[in-house]
Amino acid sequence: MIFSRKRAGAGRHTRDERATEVGGQGVEESTPALERGPYDVSEVNDDVQRLDLGSLRIPAIAEVEVRVQADPQGVIQQVVLVHGENALQLGVFAAPRSEGIWDEVREEIRQSLLRDGATAQEVDGEYGPELHAQVSTPDGPTNLRFVGVDGPRWMVRGVFQGPVATDPATAGPLAECLDGLVVDRGQEAKPVREPLPLRLPQEIADQAGAEAEGASAAEPRQV
Repeated sequence: MIFSRKRAGAGRHTRDERATEVGGQGVEESTPALERGPYDVSEVNDDVQRLDLGSLRIPAIAEVEVRVQADPQGVIQQVVLVHGENALQLGVFAAPRSEGIWDEVREEIRQSLLRDGATAQEVDGEYGPELHAQVSTPDGPTNLRFVGVDGPRWMVRGVFQGPVATDPATAGPLAECLDGLVVDRGQEAKPVREPLPLRLPQEIADQAGAEAEGASAAEPRQV
């Protein structure tokens, strides 16, 4: 199976028609061009300012707050983008060279949600097949919208929460972040579905480490 990046009904690829001379005759040659991301790092050559988290590079949008959970070594465990009442959790995973994995991952998520007593429905959205779910939380029922984009040897998974989970038109700057996302997969071999490594930028990691040391030094010691 030849790997093909596509979103059902999304029109992510646009055709750039170019005429070439073959045997003295003009022949139309179609070259696919990406309308929007997420992009592979090899596909991007622009001046967009992005927050570099290692495998993910997130466009810097003034209205969007980037929240991360990281361990003391600066390795990121979770990335959440927040805009008003809406949130988008991002994950990026290794995939095979020859085919995407979102179809399989989506079905596994659906089955897991059903086992937990949640509702889950597959919907054809702007990113292709999506999952719309409603889960129970201490604050009451919460709507979630799972989207996935298969790229060359990677898959990006996004989970929308808030009004955007049921009304994609309200995504606004969050959609801008997802569509401008860049994935740096790296060349090393990785098991399929393994999360790709995410790290805080060095200056932020150093600052967080200094703050943690300061807080530790300020704690009273028992004698």
